[in-house]
Amino acid sequence: MLRIESISYAVEGRPLFDAASATIPAGHKVGLVGRNGTGKTTLFRLIRGELALESGHIALPSRARIGGVAQEAPASQDSLLDTVLAADTERAALMEEAGTAGDPARIAEIQTRLADIDAWSAEARAASILKGLGFDDAEQQRPCADFSGGWRMRVALAAVLFSQPDLLLLDEPTNYLDLEGALWLENYLAKYPHTVIIISHDRGLLNRAVGAILHLEDRKLTFYQGPYDQFARQRTERLAQAEAMAKKQEARRAHLQSYVDRFRYKADKARQAQSRLKAIARMQPISTPQEAALRAFTFPEPEELSPPIITMEGGVTGYGDKAVLRRLNLRIDQDDRIALLGRNGQGKSTLSKLLSDRLPLMDGKTVRSRKLRVGYFAQHQVDELHVDETPIEHLRRLRPDEPPAKLRARLGGFGLTAAQAETKVGRLSGGQKARLSLLIATIDAPHMLILDEPTNHLDIESREALVEALTDYTGAVILVSHDMHLLSLVADRLWLVSDGTVTSYDDDLDSYRSLLLARDKPAPKPSAPKPRRPARERLQALRAEVRKCEDRVSKLTEMQDKLAAKLADPALYDDTQSSELEVWNRKYAEVRTAMDRAEELWLRAQEKLEAAEAR
Repeated sequence: MLRIESISYAVEGRPLFDAASATIPAGHKVGLVGRNGTGKTTLFRLIRGELALESGHIALPSRARIGGVAQEAPASQDSLLDTVLAADTERAALMEEAGTAGDPARIAEIQTRLADIDAWSAEARAASILKGLGFDDAEQQRPCADFSGGWRMRVALAAVLFSQPDLLLLDEPTNYLDLEGALWLENYLAKYPHTVIIISHDRGLLNRAVGAILHLEDRKLTFYQGPYDQFARQRTERLAQAEAMAKKQEARRAHLQSYVDRFRYKADKARQAQSRLKAIARMQPISTPQEAALRAFTFPEPEELSPPIITMEGGVTGYGDKAVLRRLNLRIDQDDRIALLGRNGQGKSTLSKLLSDRLPLMDGKTVRSRKLRVGYFAQHQVDELHVDETPIEHLRRLRPDEPPAKLRARLGGFGLTAAQAETKVGRLSGGQKARLSLLIATIDAPHMLILDEPTNHLDIESREALVEALTDYTGAVILVSHDMHLLSLVADRLWLVSDGTVTSYDDDLDSYRSLLLARDKPAPKPSAPKPRRPARERLQALRAEVRKCEDRVSKLTEMQDKLAAKLADPALYDDTQSSELEVWNRKYAEVRTAMDRAEELWLRAQEKLEAAEAR
């Protein structure tokens, strides 16, 4: 159990927590939500002990292991699989000691502990996690240094999932996953055996992978049972109740103040007026926390072009001499809303670059509207903004003849305030940078907007605003995103990028999700046909055979006892009885041989009966 008790903490004089408290029961999966900049990541750092509280206390069970994703997996020469295996430090230490230990007692202890922690299946578990996050068998054997920073972040995520800490803290883990990886992570977290707290703005993840929401607002923490949609309903009800109570209080305050204003200086009413002034002073303000104003996006409207705006026949594209996509037969109209589906590495980004004219056709034919303008937003563009320039300086480079007021109006249309317009990009939040990049991508009023993971740094309110803007937008939309909620609300066509080509996917997103989850499950091993239960007659025959064997052994035992008694007679050993003694000895030997044979047959019959009855 995690206990957060009356904690307070401020950054540069700005309070983030003020006597905030919450209790997270052991084993719960909890989504930590709140507007950007409220202190969610800071709370994680406080839980890990990286920051010192000003007051209050955070309590965890003794020896509880806390895990989170490192900023980046090292660019080492170790393979991805070895990097993940090394994350279980106890197993790694025991395996190393097992190779050098000489004391038999210590060797026994090591082997017992390795068995307790299921060390021998570790490689299979690590490989399964890496595969779920998009690494095939060959890639798992390659060194970390071969991969870019975004892919190494996936390795870091795989490592912490493999180590299975008692408290798992994840900060926007889907930001560097594609749709397939995000769906796998949802499924994995739902079954995770320990406590999980996850910062996320992905409604699908918060609805399917967690069972409670911890809301950070107004420097307080509030714990809600249930997934995100249930939290949203409860939150709306609380806001409505608080607003109604605040209105009643304000009406009461106004009524009292009116009396004071009318009779404060009349001698016969002064006492009553003073009494009402004290009543006003005693009123505790009712807090009415408000959702962040919907920071809308204002996409410029392009003129209408004759359909189609793009057609392609027999298209082939790729890089250098290597073709990535073939047999491309596509048509796009200006009112299309298309989501690109497909596992990572299948060519979604390649198709996006081709449609945005950033990659040429190697073969085939394509026809574009002569006046077609295309806007392109990709996550890497957010990282390519000039960190030493302000947003208004970015726009001035694109629109040198526009007056500052017009440039500020453009920024305001994408939710960037006057103060943020003059703030250097390096000091802006991820969400503010994403808004600036979206503004730059749409500044020419494109007829087609290609968006590759546009929501990675946007909070939930901003994502809802983006949905509204895309719904109102009069151009075509090509969308790549791990956010199922966004895809379901925006896209009306689905294209599957797979096996080196692009085809229309005729089912819906829920069907695609089910398909992916079913594909990730190991195929069930074909079970051996269950032996048919022996017929009653067969069992009866076996039991009869056992009884017959038992009777035979019993009779032979009786005969053996009689012969033994005869051979024990001293008279038989007189010299005159030598021939008779030989006969009785021969008979005794024959009975002993028959007894051995009978006992063997009895044991076999008994085994056959037991085997048949066990079926």
